[in-house]
Amino acid sequence: MNVAEARERIRERADLNAFISLTEEDGDGPVVAVKDLVDVRGTITTAGGVPAPAAPAERDAPVARRMREFGCVVVGKTNLHEWAFGVTSQNPHYGGVRNPRALDRLPGGSSGGSAAAVAAGLCDWAVGSDTGGSIRIPAAFCGVVGFKPTVGTVDVEGVVPLSRTLDTLGPLAPDVRSAARALEMMSELASLVPDAPRPLPALRVAVARGWGDGLAPEVAAAWERAAAGLPEIDLPDRGRMGEAGLTILLAEAAAFHRQRLAAHPERFGDDVRQLLEGGLQVTRREYVLALLEQSRLRVETEAAMEGWDAVLTPATRVLPPLLGAEYDRADITGYTRPFNTTGQPVIALPAPVTGVPVGIQVVGHFGQEAALVEVALAVEAAWRSPVLD
Repeated sequence: MNVAEARERIRERADLNAFISLTEEDGDGPVVAVKDLVDVRGTITTAGGVPAPAAPAERDAPVARRMREFGCVVVGKTNLHEWAFGVTSQNPHYGGVRNPRALDRLPGGSSGGSAAAVAAGLCDWAVGSDTGGSIRIPAAFCGVVGFKPTVGTVDVEGVVPLSRTLDTLGPLAPDVRSAARALEMMSELASLVPDAPRPLPALRVAVARGWGDGLAPEVAAAWERAAAGLPEIDLPDRGRMGEAGLTILLAEAAAFHRQRLAAHPERFGDDVRQLLEGGLQVTRREYVLALLEQSRLRVETEAAMEGWDAVLTPATRVLPPLLGAEYDRADITGYTRPFNTTGQPVIALPAPVTGVPVGIQVVGHFGQEAALVEVALAVEAAWRSPVLD
């Protein structure tokens, strides 16, 4: 699409509330939506909160500069969960994002605006961030592809942080090939899409044993079909993986927002303020032990995956919750957060279901994005024909 078409589509789908601001940029390259915690020259970076000072960025973040080398046109800054610290994208300052594939359900977060923009065809692809699942959860809920690369792959300078240790930037796109090409435009990686990708039977793909237990019925049905016939392997305990990452995230987010929280607690939504206050209770000892545990878990996970090209897991335990309904945060982040702890690359794919979207994760090896893309392409191709009920 061209940028004029994108702007017209954005106006027509204003009900989605996917954008906080639009630009006046023009050009013939890919039309990209950027999560509003990345500096884009001439735009205010709100991070979904109340910024101080509220002044336009004077220069692009490195990731935006690199995208411009490929001719990318930034059409606007997408809405998100306040300070990127949540899974709903129901923002108290800029309004809630709606899910284009299920208007009565949450779009996921925190990159909900980016996922909604892609799902509704308002851009070619979008930039998101992922600290506990913030690319993969909205990708799963909105039925698009989300690519969380290995931590450190994309420069995060000029990006409002949530957790410096865990923050990752990556793309959301309509399909795996588009997501891989987008990551090439965001990073120093190249040639991620193989000329002749191997089919799924030629690859060594396993599923994580026990990770399909206790899923919501609709998610379980999709998972059973996706996992059918694949061997199982044992990853480290999922709860243990998530706990280390959560401790790191809470401590680092609270440290970043400490002064702002003390001076203006009223400027935070209730959910984010409560999380930050909880983070202030994390002790230095707990934080250091979590960092040590993170190192152990990386080694253990890589050892468990030795000999395999990738491992499949569910993306969430539940379907996107209904708007206004209560939900258990662990049902949403419990399957994504472990791989923020380990830092591995993960691609979230929409399972071939009818109705409300369901996401499946394809987990790769640390620093091996090209190998992960080949597996995700093979899984995507294998799913094109059958449709899960």
